Parts: sequence; C-alpha cells; structure tokens
Amino acid sequence: MTRARRLPLPGPLAAPVAAPVLVTLFLLWLLAVSLVLLLRGDAHGPAFLAGYAGAWAVFAAAVGALRRVPRRQVVPLLLAGAVAVTATGLAAAPRTSTDSYRYAWDGRVQAAGISPYDHAPADPALDGLRDDWLFPGAAACGRGDSDLAPLDAGGCTRINRPAVHTIYPPVAEGWFLLVHELSPEGVRHKGLQAGAALLSLAVSGLLIGVLRRRGDPRGAALWAWCPAVPVEAVDNAHVDVLAVLLSVGALALVARRRHLTGGVLLGLAVAAKLLPAVLLPGALSGVRRPRTIAAVTLSAAAAVALAYLPYVLLSDGSVLGYLGGYAREEGYDDAGAGGRYALLRLVLPDAWALPAAMLGTAVVSVAVWWRGDPERPWHGALLTIGTAFLLLTPGYSWYALLLVALVALDGRWEWLGVAFAGAVAYLAGPVTGPVGGTLAYGAAAAAVTAQPLTAWVRQMLGLVSKRVRNQREKVAREEKPSRPAISVSGRSEPPT
Repeated sequence: MTRARRLPLPGPLAAPVAAPVLVTLFLLWLLAVSLVLLLRGDAHGPAFLAGYAGAWAVFAAAVGALRRVPRRQVVPLLLAGAVAVTATGLAAAPRTSTDSYRYAWDGRVQAAGISPYDHAPADPALDGLRDDWLFPGAAACGRGDSDLAPLDAGGCTRINRPAVHTIYPPVAEGWFLLVHELSPEGVRHKGLQAGAALLSLAVSGLLIGVLRRRGDPRGAALWAWCPAVPVEAVDNAHVDVLAVLLSVGALALVARRRHLTGGVLLGLAVAAKLLPAVLLPGALSGVRRPRTIAAVTLSAAAAVALAYLPYVLLSDGSVLGYLGGYAREEGYDDAGAGGRYALLRLVLPDAWALPAAMLGTAVVSVAVWWRGDPERPWHGALLTIGTAFLLLTPGYSWYALLLVALVALDGRWEWLGVAFAGAVAYLAGPVTGPVGGTLAYGAAAAAVTAQPLTAWVRQMLGLVSKRVRNQREKVAREEKPSRPAISVSGRSEPPT
C-alpha cells in the first residue's frame, strides 16, 4: 500500500503565506516606479528631495513587509528587488552630480598614456582629447546650464572644477580606465552607470551571502532596496560603490579571521575613496594580539602604497591632486566657512569644532577597538563612521553609501537617518543654507541616540525599583514580630 502524496492546500489556507509576498512585490514595484519617475523628471533641489523622500518612505514600507515573508522566499525576493531597484538608476543621465564626467575624462586621459594627476581638464595640453560630450560647443555653453562649468580660455565643460587636478585615489583611477577600455564607442555616461550597477549588485550579493551564513539575510534589503543606491551609486555612478564592495569584503574576511586578506581589501578600499580608513578600528574590534593587529594594518598600508606606486612613477607632480584644496573648499579646516561641524557648532565656538570632532572620533575609535566584537567588526565600524558623520556633517549625500552598507550588515536601521540627512544637506542646502542640513543631522542624531538612551533610562529605573523593593523587604523583616519558640514539652519559651 503506497502513501498518498500530500498536495499544497489551495484557497484561503495559502493566503497567509502569499499575502506578505504579494504586498512586498507591490511595494517594490511602487518603489521602482517612483524612482524612475524621479530620475526621468525635471525636478531639482528641494523638489527632487521631496520625491526622494517619498521613495525612502516606500523603501521603509517594503523592508517592513519583508519581515513577514516566509524564510524560504526571502532570498529570491531580495535578489529580484535588488535587480529592479538597481536598474532604475540606468533610466536617465546623471541627475544630481557631475562627478562621473570627471571619471570619464580621467579614464580617457589614462588611455592616452598620460597620468591623470599631471594635468587639469582645462589644460590646453590635453585639447586633443576633448569631444563634444564633455566639452560642448558654443551653443550649449550659451544656454548657461547649471551642470556646465566655464573655461578660462572660453567655452565650457561638463567636468566640475576643470581648473584643478583630479582628487581620486589610484584604485578609483584604475576603475575609470577599466570602464573606458571596456565601454563601446559613444556610450558616454552609460558605461560608468552600467559598471556601477554591477558593483551595486555585487554588494547586494555579498551582503546576502554574509548575512545568510549568520542566520537571517533580510538585512541585506537595507542596501539592496535603498533609494540611495540607484540614485547615488548607479545614476550618478559615484566611485564610492567600489569602495563599499571592497570594504564589505574586508570586514567579512576579518570576521572569519582572515586578517591578512581582509587588510589587503581594506587597503584597496582606502585607495579607492579614502573614507574607508575610518573603518580600521572596526576591523580591529576586540583584537589585542600585536601579530593580528600588524597583519591588518600593515597589509592595508602595503596595499595602499602598492596602488599608488605606478602613479608615483608615472606622474610628474603630486598624486594627491586637489585633496588639500578640496578640504579647504568644503570647510573642513575652517568650521566657520561652511556647513561642516554643524552640530558641534551649536554648542561650541567655531575654533573648537575641529579639535572636538577629532577627539570624539578618536575616543569612539579606541572604544571600538578595545571593547568591540571581533566576530562582528561591522558593528564597531558602523559606530565609528556614523559618529564621524554626525561630528563632521558632510554636505555630499553619496558619502553615506558606505554607511548604508554597514547598516545592512549590522541591522541598526536607525543610522539610515544619517544617510538621508546628507541628502537634505546636499539637495536643500542651496535654498535653506546650513540650517536644513543642521536640522536633518540633528534629527538623525536624536534617532540614533533615542534607543540606547531609552535602554539606559529603563536600566536605571529598574535598578532604582529593585533597590526600593529590597529596602521595603528589609524594613518589613525588621518590623515583623517574632513568634515564641515552642519546646518539646509543649510549653512556650521566651525567644532567645
């Protein structure tokens, strides 16, 4: 006698399983549509920010819906959503940044056998590399588009800061050259966008793999479905996404005690964007052995040095490019010159802001290194970089792509407010001035500190309540009359 095969039950019994999946799919469709409309529209500044905020709201709803999806259906949904959301970044030319035009130019210059650190785009020595895309004709220049920069010798260019040398580190420059060599003729911005989309999907896949190995991969949606990815990583094609991929890989390797390889990847990440240097304390979380510390730090330093070496040998000038000028331009060396250190300047004199930011970052870094969890290095890395963002209050939203990836790894969604605050500072800044960014970063700081502050208050109240209860019990025991002792013979005896 054979056992009858059980068939899945149709109808209402299957609805509890299908409903969360359908709701999540609908929200992902709504998110993709809203992003396409946003990127293909003509909104700028605060109007673009309003649409962007709407996309973030749908993103939050989709992540919430994913929590109800059965475990076996989570990974397919994560991957499908990652592809759909990432692809929306290919819907239009760069919308809110012109950095990718510098990337394309640097790739072209290197392909001609010239160091990108030796000449600014406006240098007449490179006239032979110009074309109508990056250096439009007089008619386009005459329209005065906001994404065109004037040249001192006449004409204009899509490249921002055309009179200064490049700022990008060597791994980033290698990426620009690779994309240039692999891109068909005439694709313009699409080559960099397609490359950035592949990198973004690689980050999503890596996050899913790491989190799935540790239990629940749902946190990967905080990167894979985040609107910052299609807007900043794909549409604007920021090279930060390359640094994010290398950084996540480095922390994943360090967590598995592959310190040497992890250090190398961390060094390559630093040589792609510099910002991942802030992750070093996180990579060393809880590490006390000098040999292990040396394995991470020395391998990272060696990777940075080896990445710079070819450009040092090929360049006539400094390979640091416009780095110092950029720091001055953005107000990092003079707190009174811009919107940096906005939260610190609310309570401190401007002259104290930079030392206070450095001290605060140093204290958190030491605490993360000394007390961090070596099996979860991204926990300390998120705390370190998140603190740095709140102290520095940067005005460029794409810097937070690294923070978004760390949020996905660690699951502490409240830090996403810091990423959105950067978007407010960047998109609304020209209208609101530093006030908009300050308010946004202040709200983000409140969201980040609310949970631990609430937990601390509850702990203190619990300790006070326990002490009061113990005191009452002690008083009750002291006031309770003692019973007379009963002898064996049955007669009461006075208490002793």
